[in-house]
Amino acid sequence: MLTPEETRRYRRHLQLPEIGEAGQLLLKAARVLVVGAGGLGCPVLQYLAAAGVGTLGIIDADVVEESNLHRQILFGPTDVGRPKAAVAAEVLARLNPLVATEVHALRLDVGNVRALVDAYDVVVDGTDNFATRYLLNDACVLLGKPLVSGAIYKFEGQVSVFNYRGGPTYRCLFPVPPGVEESPNCSATGVLGVLPGVVGTAQATETLKVLLNLGEVLSGRLWLFDALTFATRTLRFARRPEQAVLHLGTADPAAYAELCQPALPTITAAELRHALAGPTAPLLLDVREPHEYGAGHLPNAVSLPLSQLEARAAEVPATGPVVVYCQAGTRSAQAVARLQAGLGLMNLQSLEGGIQGYGEEF
Repeated sequence: MLTPEETRRYRRHLQLPEIGEAGQLLLKAARVLVVGAGGLGCPVLQYLAAAGVGTLGIIDADVVEESNLHRQILFGPTDVGRPKAAVAAEVLARLNPLVATEVHALRLDVGNVRALVDAYDVVVDGTDNFATRYLLNDACVLLGKPLVSGAIYKFEGQVSVFNYRGGPTYRCLFPVPPGVEESPNCSATGVLGVLPGVVGTAQATETLKVLLNLGEVLSGRLWLFDALTFATRTLRFARRPEQAVLHLGTADPAAYAELCQPALPTITAAELRHALAGPTAPLLLDVREPHEYGAGHLPNAVSLPLSQLEARAAEVPATGPVVVYCQAGTRSAQAVARLQAGLGLMNLQSLEGGIQGYGEEF
């Protein structure tokens, strides 16, 4: 039975014959894991909490950055530097104290994904990298969990539901993992601030439909949205038996190999400032694009765009300390990984938080 407070709060749900008290009780008993408390995760968490989903798990290892605030609407200026997952849980507790939150301030990887996914009924993917998307898919297929997926790029977004009642999986739609150059994220390309709100709200809608067995779930269909034209399209795709059977136990882990590896060597902004003031200052490599370098860079930094990395790899010294940086730390980590794998260079460090974490004054 719903409590009197729950009856008052969810009255508009209860008035819908398609939901009613039975449906609201389903939501109350549900456990949903939201992976990523960023642009997509914020609206997903808000609407699922408001709808009365009983337990929300939040996975995010990052801290709030000032550049997040134009789109990640659970956070404000006073939250900068604080863990996203913990801040999100605090806000949700104020929005709806009737729901429970479980904070997982960690990086999802091969070692922890199975236990995390197994503890929930539905998984919502709000991440911005393909490695985690494939990892989540393979875990959900193994454990029989629906996966509500969303993605954004500049002004465009997409949503689908994978592994729903024997339907197609993420690998059915994207059987071949993209290369690094084909894997942009918001820190590298930018994004319209309201776009994650549209896409994340669509993900929350699909999650509620899955939990309530309501309407036609986006299984075997990919919903596409273009914010510049406000055009929408829905593409149908079929289950591929040879891809649908792949999971953590049977798939080639190459798609998420980076999540299986030890952490890359990094350096903090404070450590870099100290090193630059010392007698053996490191060489600085800026792997952003030329227009970003031209807008401002660290003193004496050498421009080596990520897109030219392999062609100019010989310019990277094999001895002496080298610090690689980008805007937020994502591209520099990719550069270090590629140079280590391709040339065996072990004298490289990636600047945590990138140039925006280093400070505004260069």
